[in-house]
Amino acid sequence: MTDTDQATVRPRRRFRLPFIHWRAVWRSRRALSRLDAHLLRDIGVSDFDARQEAARPLWDAPEPWRGGT
Repeated sequence: MTDTDQATVRPRRRFRLPFIHWRAVWRSRRALSRLDAHLLRDIGVSDFDARQEAARPLWDAPEPWRGGT
């Protein structure tokens, strides 16, 4: 890959990164919303907390999920 090719790839990657994170958040919250009470107890999450987390908008994700530290 030449220097010119790398220069065009990096901006695309930066542009795509938020969408990759949003998709991961969406999938995680969808999976959480599908867990029954027994499985939620196994992971230490209440029904109320699971529903509340699943209802949050995509852009309202914890900092580590957005690629931060």
